[in-house]
Amino acid sequence: MIKREDYFNRQIQLWQENRQNLLQNKKIAIIGAGGLGCSLAYSLGTSGIGNIDIVDFDTVSLHNIHRQIAFTLKDENRPKVEVVIEVLKSKNPFLDTNAYCMNFEEFRVLNNKYDLILDATDNLYTRENIDKYAKDTDTPWIYGSVEEFNGQVCFFDKASFEIFNISEHKPAGITAPMVMHIASLQANLALRYLANLPIVKDKLYYLYFNSEGELITQKFNMPI
Repeated sequence: MIKREDYFNRQIQLWQENRQNLLQNKKIAIIGAGGLGCSLAYSLGTSGIGNIDIVDFDTVSLHNIHRQIAFTLKDENRPKVEVVIEVLKSKNPFLDTNAYCMNFEEFRVLNNKYDLILDATDNLYTRENIDKYAKDTDTPWIYGSVEEFNGQVCFFDKASFEIFNISEHKPAGITAPMVMHIASLQANLALRYLANLPIVKDKLYYLYFNSEGELITQKFNMPI
């Protein structure tokens, strides 16, 4: 039998068993099982969070696989959430996880309760609806987006997503490492929050590579 203290040994070394035990009682939702969602599921699904629900209505396409790390060629045309859930169950025996194969509008009417919501979607309209749902249920959420060699992350608490210009926008292209980088930042913010460690809220982090290949990080306080 696998022992919890052995499985999470490195994190327990980091913050002791009491803080690790805090995570077991937390419940989060990841909205989207694409590039960001796969990476979030990998990092948070093996962190000790007790319950993770994943929401996505889409199936795996060939062009997804290069950057959506949960999928292989044999998964083409399968529902994304089913594949991600299978992977998580194979990696972590201490996780309770559920797949919701539906869009966010269908999901929100279920009125599930969460400690934190993570945005892993690819359009501004859904993020606006996540923000409204989060405000209605008094739930913080973490925004993430990627395009080309740049990305954005923000832990939304009091600030409103309405500051963004909500419009239909398709990414010009996406690099796989930047997807993983932004998801990693989201996951770190999530873990610090859920483990009751200090975290800066309502600040937008904008990361990009300039023309000379230098990684730049800019920070913007979001109006409340």
